[in-house]
Amino acid sequence: MLTVPEMGLQGLYISSSPERSPVPSPPGSPRTQESCGIAPLTPSQSPKPEARAPQQASFSVVVAIDFGTTASGYAFSFASDPEAIHMMRKWEGGDPGVANQKTPTCLLLTPEGVFHSFGYTARDYYHDLDPEEARDWLYFEKFKMKIHSATDLTLKTQLEAVNGKQMLALEVFAHALRFFKEHALQLREQSPGVLEKDTVRWVLTVPAIWKQPAKQFMREAAYLAGLVSREDAEKLLIALEPEAASVYCRKLRLHQLMDLSSRTVGGGRLGERRSIDSSFRHAREQLRRSRHSRTFLVESGVGELWAEMQEGDRYMVADCGGGTVDLTVHQLEQPHGTLKELYKASGGPYGAVGVDLAFEQLLCRIFGEDFIAKFKRQRPAAWVDLTIAFEARKRTAGPHRAGALNISLPFSFIDFYRKQRGHNVETALRRSSVNFVKWSSQGMLRMSCEAMNELFQPTVSGIIQHIEMLLARPEVQGVKLLFLVGGFAESAVLQHAVQTALGTRGLRVVVPHDVGLTILKGAVLFGQAPGVVRVRRSPLTYGVGVLNRFVPGHHPPEKLLVRDGRRWCTDVFERFVAAEQSVALGEEVRRSYCPARPGQRRVLINLYCCAAEDARFITDPGVRKCGALSLELEPEDTGTSPNRREIRAAMQFGDTEIKVTAVDVSTNRSVRAAIDFLSN
Repeated sequence: MLTVPEMGLQGLYISSSPERSPVPSPPGSPRTQESCGIAPLTPSQSPKPEARAPQQASFSVVVAIDFGTTASGYAFSFASDPEAIHMMRKWEGGDPGVANQKTPTCLLLTPEGVFHSFGYTARDYYHDLDPEEARDWLYFEKFKMKIHSATDLTLKTQLEAVNGKQMLALEVFAHALRFFKEHALQLREQSPGVLEKDTVRWVLTVPAIWKQPAKQFMREAAYLAGLVSREDAEKLLIALEPEAASVYCRKLRLHQLMDLSSRTVGGGRLGERRSIDSSFRHAREQLRRSRHSRTFLVESGVGELWAEMQEGDRYMVADCGGGTVDLTVHQLEQPHGTLKELYKASGGPYGAVGVDLAFEQLLCRIFGEDFIAKFKRQRPAAWVDLTIAFEARKRTAGPHRAGALNISLPFSFIDFYRKQRGHNVETALRRSSVNFVKWSSQGMLRMSCEAMNELFQPTVSGIIQHIEMLLARPEVQGVKLLFLVGGFAESAVLQHAVQTALGTRGLRVVVPHDVGLTILKGAVLFGQAPGVVRVRRSPLTYGVGVLNRFVPGHHPPEKLLVRDGRRWCTDVFERFVAAEQSVALGEEVRRSYCPARPGQRRVLINLYCCAAEDARFITDPGVRKCGALSLELEPEDTGTSPNRREIRAAMQFGDTEIKVTAVDVSTNRSVRAAIDFLSN
């Protein structure tokens, strides 16, 4: 059956099957969505010719960058010893009492926009600037959330520095990634001849709930930062954060886990108490396997949890980070130990930043929203000092803590308030309706533990609600184990709330030690074996708009289009893959295209997506244009009939990114093909 593209697709014909000639066939029976020639994507049904193993680039080392909302870090491992993960022992300038194997996601640029520093160095230098001088410097923190929340993300999206100045988001992210690239490539001094730029496989972590534009944005930032070139795009992998955590968690040793149901080290099948002697033996074994250097701590080996897990075991990973909560459910496949995703990634903006925003709202209630906005704008460095002071106290909050918490107010805040309002902060506290925050005689805000815990509640409740909603899905029944990971999972408030809410369900809640590094370590393992997640679920329905033969009674009259005496139904949504469909790694959806004009050099096809599985038309509610498939054609041979030139495109939906390749059937040459999600 003849199918042509929707109007505006630059004169392109779409053949109904990759194996058919692109020449229009005579009209026949009505064409439906089910007969559009899409290869089935369920792994057990997919024909073997449609499956292709992903190409593996040669590399000698994997370098993974965990780019977080509040903290970031990198780690690496060599192809010759893939289980040995090398991590920073301590970043320069780290805070006392805090594990400093990651550094704050803070970027400092000079007033001219030139890179100055990143992490603790950036934060501390900005802190020490004269208040007047600090107004001109560009300081960015927690900027990753902008990419998550932007509904119209493009390469021209801008970020606002603490002082209110704007800068291209792409340049901000590129500065940060370039910092990690240069830091990591200095490793060749320790391993001469091994770690060269062209032998590195880079891995970037992103939330699994991020949409395709955000993933493409991170890739574009990596190109700009010089991690890889566009020609070597396969040397950069995008890893989904909860997937990376899942890859690592299943390989943990039992003494590396904290079971919240018992607060003891697990044993046997995670339920039996181990003896102290046994735990010490494992600790000694871990020490024996670890290799240390002045800069890096090396963790190696596979733990007992791997041996205890059986084929078909299901577990959930809740990645509670600075910006988002990201949930995924995996089933273990044997004998290769690959993973199958049981339900599409879900979650929302319920990260630790939510607690910071709640504190800011509390300050607005006490001192006035207009004052806080003005203070942030005119004393940006002092505002950063205040957020650091709150972060330190936030980490000590716990459900059973006794005694109030003191939060230091910078002198600049106290002085600025007096000048703006004509009275001091103590007076503001007395006059406010907030009775659980007092003024300490030491010049600090004194907050009760109950008040501090209340700041956590909206965010913590959002996390628990999402976990409960996911557990109620029929696709994930049988999950008995929940890994709580991410930097926010270190919070005793969150741990207690999750265990209280879910422990009675028979769900075992487990927190890995060094929980904030779980994603980073898993990203390194993922880089060594990216095929470990064999089956994923498509988060959305993807397809294109086409013209089908109009069938009276089946198609709406308003969709009728008459062209050259033929009756067509316009705006038909031709589906490539459906939301919630299982898609195996390497499986392809193939389509053949025939340029309508001789000498046509570029073909552009609009892509549409929606959350529904049964959309019929691209004008249906919820269906939106999300990107464009671009095919760059070489000049055709003079002996080839333009009516029979066929371009065969193959799209893969089972990887962490949607990928496309294309060939010119007549010459068997590759055609430059790309999907752009950032130019809508």
